[in-house]
Amino acid sequence: MTEIKETKCIVETVTVPADFNGDIKTWLEQQANTHTFHWLLAHADDGVIWGEMRDDGLHLSTSLFGPELRAKTLQMARLFGEIGELYLWKSDDGWSARLAVEGEGSIAEYYDECHLLWGTHVEKTEEGFVRLRHGAEGLRHAPPMPVPEGELEHLLVLNVRHFVDYDHEGQAYVAFSRLISIGPFNEKRRTK
Repeated sequence: MTEIKETKCIVETVTVPADFNGDIKTWLEQQANTHTFHWLLAHADDGVIWGEMRDDGLHLSTSLFGPELRAKTLQMARLFGEIGELYLWKSDDGWSARLAVEGEGSIAEYYDECHLLWGTHVEKTEEGFVRLRHGAEGLRHAPPMPVPEGELEHLLVLNVRHFVDYDHEGQAYVAFSRLISIGPFNEKRRTK
């Protein structure tokens, strides 16, 4: 059974510059530094882009594999870490963003879940990213997780937190979800 827990959480809208002030990577780095977020997961028209904040800035999986990070092709992006997430998405009206930060704000109920990431075979590792291939389909992406080349001993997971709210009849529903972390699969963590 899923365990419902409580935390303090504040959710607010973030104003996004129309053109990211000319440099989307720099804008994302500024946001990650301001809110101490560690990872980036971005979906673009031409593929998935992973990123990781390090001492010298935002490192992207594009150095190993995949599309470039460009505002023109970006659909949505999530900067995330243990304490919160900045969720950015493109709509017909331009860019929108939601910031969720835990540890402040009002009490919110949540439960955690882990989602297995595609990838059963390590094709290449470079600069802290691992290019994974999945099955006969040949699906590929490169998350920021150093693992040895060859077959994965443990699958990788994306840890997700779902925040619960209640409608006027008292029925629970997921109000929003945010990413927490990525890491190796852990059977104990799966059911938390």
